[in-house]
Amino acid sequence: MNPRRLRGLVEVTATRVAGGACHARREAVVVEEPLEIRVAGELVATTLRSPGDDEALALGLLLAEGVISSAADVGKVAHCGRPGLEGFGNVVEVTPGPGARIDAHDLTETRRIGMMTAACGVCGHRNIEALMRRIEPIDVPTRMPLELLDTAVRTLGASQPLFDRTGGLHAAVALDVDGQTLAAAEDVGRHNAVDKVVGRLLQTGQLPRTRSTPTLLCVSSRSGFEIVQKAAVAGFALVLSVSAPSSLAIETATASGLCLVAFAREGRVTIYAHPEHLAL
Repeated sequence: MNPRRLRGLVEVTATRVAGGACHARREAVVVEEPLEIRVAGELVATTLRSPGDDEALALGLLLAEGVISSAADVGKVAHCGRPGLEGFGNVVEVTPGPGARIDAHDLTETRRIGMMTAACGVCGHRNIEALMRRIEPIDVPTRMPLELLDTAVRTLGASQPLFDRTGGLHAAVALDVDGQTLAAAEDVGRHNAVDKVVGRLLQTGQLPRTRSTPTLLCVSSRSGFEIVQKAAVAGFALVLSVSAPSSLAIETATASGLCLVAFAREGRVTIYAHPEHLAL
């Protein structure tokens, strides 16, 4: 896929299904790429984000984690690398302010930040390459019926008792090709809900990668890289989300052979990767 970037957006070709008819159309999706945050030359964090305001993102994250306590702790925040190099724009260097000292080795107890080592120039393609070295591309021997998508959305809605009471949780549900529910979970974190579903399938010996028939994962959130990555590792043939996908999610799904479907609502869906896995 060679999308055209438009200030944090890319355009991709997708398949829109509505009223039983299919047609190709150009769709705008948000860009998702990893950002390395370095302090005094030391890599302290990597986070996925939408490019833009990277300096502010780095400062906000460092403040939230207690790494800095005020603007006076910081002298300069700037992207490192050179234009034209792979991953340029995805690494920021935070330089301590005059008289300030930020010890990267004191960061290991924080929740989101841990010591890591990586070459300057991390990019989304490397994330995908690392993933593909871990797994075999997903093979879907049987095309899944389009009606399965509607079943999945209904099942997802019926699998959210805590959301019904609070309105504050995400959910994930796994179904087989016949529409039978294999596992369902709720959590305040959309990634946690997926992890719970995968964990339950692992516990019961129903992990998709070990099954001979396709398995679908439906999530109540948008589909970003981490959702698709978790699904690809587990061996799901299709990820269906009620909201939009990101650019990195589409690239990951395309590379791993996973069908990615989004905007599932009232009999309409948009397919962003491997539409051939569905009986359209």
